Amino acid sequence: MKTITTLVFIICFSLLSFSQKGNRDKIKTLKIAYITEKLDLTEKEAQQFWPVYNAFEEDYFKLKRESYEGRNDIDFDTLNEEEAVVILKRMRSFEQKRMTLKSDFIDHLTKILSAKKIILLEKVEDDFKHKMFEEFKSRRGHNKPDQ
Repeated sequence: MKTITTLVFIICFSLLSFSQKGNRDKIKTLKIAYITEKLDLTEKEAQQFWPVYNAFEEDYFKLKRESYEGRNDIDFDTLNEEEAVVILKRMRSFEQKRMTLKSDFIDHLTKILSAKKIILLEKVEDDFKHKMFEEFKSRRGHNKPDQ
């Protein structure tokens, strides 16, 4: 399984390197390969897992974007207490929706993956984000002009 995953990873990475797609697609492909390998997903698990994961991720980021846009429109200089209470309620509503979404996601995953793999998913996602951040930092450091 690991050999197949590694091969798929290399092929996807190679294809994306030659294509004109954006960095988001490349990162998403790397993330899929990374998570699949680290969770050691079987073919059956992967077929069931990725549609659920992708739907969750899309819904989660929609909520996050809506929440950010709502906070971004606040004029703190003219904000009064009544408006602040309304905004606070809206913020709590977004947070509750995110918690419900995450809970439903975990409920779906329990039908697909073992509890251990679900817990490991959190760590693997964090590890991937850390690797991407480190890669970004190293590339940014190499692209700085000499001073």
